[in-house]
Amino acid sequence: MRTTFCLAAVLAAATQAVTTVAAAQQSTTGNGAPSGTHYNLNIIGVSHDKSANPNWGSGNVIFVGLGTRDASVTTKILLSQSAASGVFEVIDKNGTDGEASFSLPAPGTYTIWARALGTPGGKAKITTCATDISLSDAAVVCSTQHEVFVRGTGKSSFRNVTTALTTITLDPVADAAAVTACSGETTVSLFDTCLQGFFWQYDNNGLRLLQVRFYPNPT
Repeated sequence: MRTTFCLAAVLAAATQAVTTVAAAQQSTTGNGAPSGTHYNLNIIGVSHDKSANPNWGSGNVIFVGLGTRDASVTTKILLSQSAASGVFEVIDKNGTDGEASFSLPAPGTYTIWARALGTPGGKAKITTCATDISLSDAAVVCSTQHEVFVRGTGKSSFRNVTTALTTITLDPVADAAAVTACSGETTVSLFDTCLQGFFWQYDNNGLRLLQVRFYPNPT
């Protein structure tokens, strides 16, 4: 009886410890983001194009056109799947020529949080898109879901944008060919082989800084 009781107590303590650790990893900070280690990506809006052969310091930064409140500037942030699990990397940080590139793991092992910072008044929209390889003209399909970030005058808090940045929600009518190519699915994960050429379409209306964080899922 004593051995059984001790074993049960140990198992209960171990379960409680795991639960406590998981809860701590999922807790949020004062800015709305989870606590814990993360990869930080800054998408910075600039009013002038960068050099074609920039000599910049290192950093997890992508520069995009700033745009104005009345006229947006669109940048493609090309996405590629990283070779190693848990690795995030800026490949081309100069998006002022219309394209930048970023490498990240396949979805499922992390969550994505973002907030608008910088001078109040700007806003930006980010949409996940890809190329439909089932069509002869290789048409681009973009998700019907997107995230809009507005920089107000008050405190800016992070929010969870994982779904919008790691999946494409297809329109069953307008994107019928892509739905068929994806075995009838209207929600397609990032890097699903039924599509190719994934990218984030970043439409900027004067937002100086979008801060994006990638947090590993608690285990």
